[in-house]
Amino acid sequence: MKKVCYLLLGLIILTEGCQTKSQNLVADEPIWGSSPIAEPYQYVSAGSFSGPAVAASPDPLVRYRWPNPKASDELEIYLLRPESVTADPASSFAKVNSLTTASPNVTVNGVGTIRVDFGQENAAWFEFDSPDCPGNIRMSISEYNEPQYTNVGDKTIVPEKIGNTYRAKLNPEYYEGVRFGFIHVDSLTKPWRITGIRLVCQIKPANYEGSFDCDDPMLNKIWYNGAYSVKICNLKDFTTPILIERSDRHLWNGLDFYLYNSANMIALKNYDFVKQQILQVNTPPGINSDIFSYELYDVLSICYFYNYTGDTAFLDACSDMAHAKLDRANERFTAYYSGDESSSVEYKGFMGWDERLGGFERVTSYNKWNYRMLCIRAWRDFAKVMDRMGDTVARDKYNGFAEARISELRQDKTWYTQLDVHGCAEAIQAGFCKPDEIEAMSEAEFTDRVNRISYSQGNTGLILQGMARAGRYDDVICAMKDQWGATIEYGGTTTPEIFHPSAKDALGKNDPPINGQCGMTSLCHPWGAIVCTYLNEEVLGIKPTTPGFGTVDIFPHLGRKLTRVAGTTPTLRGDISATFDVASGKCHVSLPSGVTARVGIPKAEKKIISIKINSVLAWDGKYHPVPGIGNADEDVDFVRFTSVSPGAYDFLVLYEGTTPPALDAVEVYPVKFVGEDVTTQGSWGGKYGADGYVLPNYDGIGKDVRALPSYVTSITLDRHRCENTTWTTTTADVRAPSRNPNNSGTRSAAGIRTKDPEPTFQTMFVDIEVPETHEYTMALYFLDWDTKGRRVGVQMIDPKTLKQLAPVKVVSDYQGGKYLIYQWNRSLRVRINTIKKPNATLSGLFFSS
Repeated sequence: MKKVCYLLLGLIILTEGCQTKSQNLVADEPIWGSSPIAEPYQYVSAGSFSGPAVAASPDPLVRYRWPNPKASDELEIYLLRPESVTADPASSFAKVNSLTTASPNVTVNGVGTIRVDFGQENAAWFEFDSPDCPGNIRMSISEYNEPQYTNVGDKTIVPEKIGNTYRAKLNPEYYEGVRFGFIHVDSLTKPWRITGIRLVCQIKPANYEGSFDCDDPMLNKIWYNGAYSVKICNLKDFTTPILIERSDRHLWNGLDFYLYNSANMIALKNYDFVKQQILQVNTPPGINSDIFSYELYDVLSICYFYNYTGDTAFLDACSDMAHAKLDRANERFTAYYSGDESSSVEYKGFMGWDERLGGFERVTSYNKWNYRMLCIRAWRDFAKVMDRMGDTVARDKYNGFAEARISELRQDKTWYTQLDVHGCAEAIQAGFCKPDEIEAMSEAEFTDRVNRISYSQGNTGLILQGMARAGRYDDVICAMKDQWGATIEYGGTTTPEIFHPSAKDALGKNDPPINGQCGMTSLCHPWGAIVCTYLNEEVLGIKPTTPGFGTVDIFPHLGRKLTRVAGTTPTLRGDISATFDVASGKCHVSLPSGVTARVGIPKAEKKIISIKINSVLAWDGKYHPVPGIGNADEDVDFVRFTSVSPGAYDFLVLYEGTTPPALDAVEVYPVKFVGEDVTTQGSWGGKYGADGYVLPNYDGIGKDVRALPSYVTSITLDRHRCENTTWTTTTADVRAPSRNPNNSGTRSAAGIRTKDPEPTFQTMFVDIEVPETHEYTMALYFLDWDTKGRRVGVQMIDPKTLKQLAPVKVVSDYQGGKYLIYQWNRSLRVRINTIKKPNATLSGLFFSS
């Protein structure tokens, strides 16, 4: 979408005496005008729109190039105006569409709300101008199409008034994640005007030095959404998720850090910026979030940066802390939890936001095994780095740790059956698995299209890397489009913290998302940018083979789904660029000075008749000498040119044959969703519950009414994560569920509810134990008794494997009572998540055969 930018006629001079973080304005004019009030940063102005246009990018500044961006740069700002506007009621606002133009001229004639959409998520704050606003207004901001709410309160505020400008300043840092802005007119004494409106967006200078492009437009959007997510999460001194005031706005170590650092380098060439953060985390006093796995991802960050830069001084500086973290991992490998009560075992054992990993709720068996595989991977990767450095003592020590644990594992010949998809991906990436083990893990976990996706894009990114190591490149592209593509179809322009692919079908475009184990879902979390790394390293195929890209492999993996890929990976030696087109046979590789490569020309399951390089025959089944090329050979997938010297090479490949079509796995959801029922209300007898039922807290707090079916041995309510609620025990209101199948007598309105707004308690679950296979129908009754406008997300999960069994469903408008009806034949976990405040509720479960 072409971005509409806020344009003012001329530069408005800042008022004398305004307090700003920098009083020295740059000489050049702001690119899209300036605000009539003082802002905390200087305007973007020193560069130019000299980069290429990229239709796939949501970034308004994708073409902008700063002359020399540095890690020490301050934040800068630019202005945006709305792309679209709605008013409710429309009669209260005259000429409201002028807000999308350079000359807003709205007359406010009545109470109501204006909603403006700025087209994409931004790190920003919201302002409007009025010469005669009498007050009695509020302003809201949001990542989605309704005013946002969080654990600490709504993102709605009485704005600060500065001259004729009204600013929604919701925290001392000014910025929030903003796509939508709202102006609420609560009362009116006389008509008044809106003459200006803007989003003030902050940005740390960084240019798109990396790139990715292929013949699948969705993959291109995925890459640029990821890159943009990192870019707007770069603060002055570190990168951090926007996370609407969830106390996480600080320099992180660990998983988050590892995933978005790589994208920062590959997409934006932010090597110095990444380096200073890794050093701060891994040199005294260091930064440690007290999460066990995060220490190991710190080590992987060190290894990754060293492999990309060859910076030995950096490695030396981080070495002591890396050793300590790896040593602690050996102590924790079996026990896993040290017994230190300074924080909970659930927190220390965090591996990611997924039912199988446990989040902050519990340490699952899959969580423990995933940690163990991560230990082996970190030891082995660090040992390789130590070998490069000539430190054979450290190399042997950490290889020894790994080999000892691998030997323990293999006492059980089917050790890998204890792993879920996360653990399988880690084990395969660790590089110790045998071919038959990889094949068994792949068949067990990577072929399940639904459950090879994790709840967070960060964790799914790790799974994609493991799938690639197993050679499942087409499955990776399918999975990538299933999750990242789903968020784009939902309306996302940045990578969210958590998102189930099926949620896109349950939610409307840009609706409030489903919350979960992480608490309030952020729609901009840069750990999802790991996809940029994957696409450049695996699909485009550019990877260093010696630290600092002295030597590099360029082996693209287009699979059966793609015919063309092109892109650039920026390195400290210069840009490495490549293009491969297996349809036209035209390929290109460009290597900077100091870089020698192996280049693989993909066979794409066809026969290569000949290859010309710079118009000279180089291959026709055997190698023919070409300037700049050392030699060539072939394997089943590539013709490989070795010792390729710095320079530019045009390849013309003559193919024979056809690449077979790609066949995607089918999404399988074994639990059947039957439908909704809004007419029965609380009079369930005769329709539901013939075999049994549970009415939580029906006779008061903690006093359920229960009649379990013969095939159900237990129904466990998540008392730790939910609150009991009894609205009334004496009512004739038909919305309240009846006490019995006769639908007679006085009724109670009660249930369980999530513990909103307590952080990470936006979810609860009910476990139903069915020890033997038995076909049954289950109806869940939801009641918004006090008509608060609740909205709920519902998941069906296997309580043993913790896999998803049904698509996500959304329950809304349930003040009159609403049933969701499912059919299944085994045990079941029902997870209920808040979407819209004040909480999520459940008032009954009913069973029939």
